[in-house]
Amino acid sequence: MIADLPSFQFAFPGPLRDKLVAAVLDGTKTTTTGLLQDYEIDGEPLPVVGTRAAVVDSAGRRVAVIEVTDVRVSRLGDVDFDHARDEGEGDDSVAAWRAGHEDYWHGTDYLGWLGRPDFTVNDDTPVVLKRFRLVAKL
Repeated sequence: MIADLPSFQFAFPGPLRDKLVAAVLDGTKTTTTGLLQDYEIDGEPLPVVGTRAAVVDSAGRRVAVIEVTDVRVSRLGDVDFDHARDEGEGDDSVAAWRAGHEDYWHGTDYLGWLGRPDFTVNDDTPVVLKRFRLVAKL
């Protein structure tokens, strides 16, 4: 039952989340990247292949169901073009993808949530690379 699924939120509520959710709904976004430290801070286990979750939009509505198809932990410096492209944000290179992600991780929303205004990422920062498929639009 959909109401029993855990929720999954891309980014923080607002324009970026709206853009990412739209990309999930139109099928262009099939991967996502998070920092390993976020799972540790939240006390959450890493995603497991086969797990399903309800995607939440900026208004808090459940708008889709996704299923995890692959999970790997990598160095930020080792993220490949296939993963970057499949994030569905239109990046034409790993460098462009990384610049956008660094803007997010070094932005006020993330740093405020983290509570560490001096935090930065580098090539050795561990990231969780998750691939998923769209199961249903709600």
